[in-house]
Amino acid sequence: MSEVPQETKYEEGPRHEARERALALLYEADLKAASPVDVLDALAVAPDPFAERLVRGAYEKLERIDALITDAAVGWELGRMPVLDRWILRIATYELLEEPEVPLAVAIDEAVELAKQYSTEDSGRFINGVLSTLAQRART
Repeated sequence: MSEVPQETKYEEGPRHEARERALALLYEADLKAASPVDVLDALAVAPDPFAERLVRGAYEKLERIDALITDAAVGWELGRMPVLDRWILRIATYELLEEPEVPLAVAIDEAVELAKQYSTEDSGRFINGVLSTLAQRART
């Protein structure tokens, strides 16, 4: 008798790749001290539409997103967080607020996976905690 794999909330495929691309573009803009919109506009080939929506959305709603993250990350100042963690949180928070077709669990799991892959050893747990707090508030 074969075991049936459990369905995962983590999305492998085009949406995951779009999130990775959005993170890379936002990180690039941060390193260059440039606007993410300028980085997008300078690309020879436009990214996936979902990646572009994440970049533009996270940047356009940055003030509101940062306020929500700051409120949820008790004891942590935004400036003390690793750059990648900040952008992962911003992308996921944008999804929680503005992408209702993305299930909460998927937005959180995707962010945790990005943190595990690209950031520090403790980033996954930290991001999970912050986003879980935000998720309780975001869609209520």
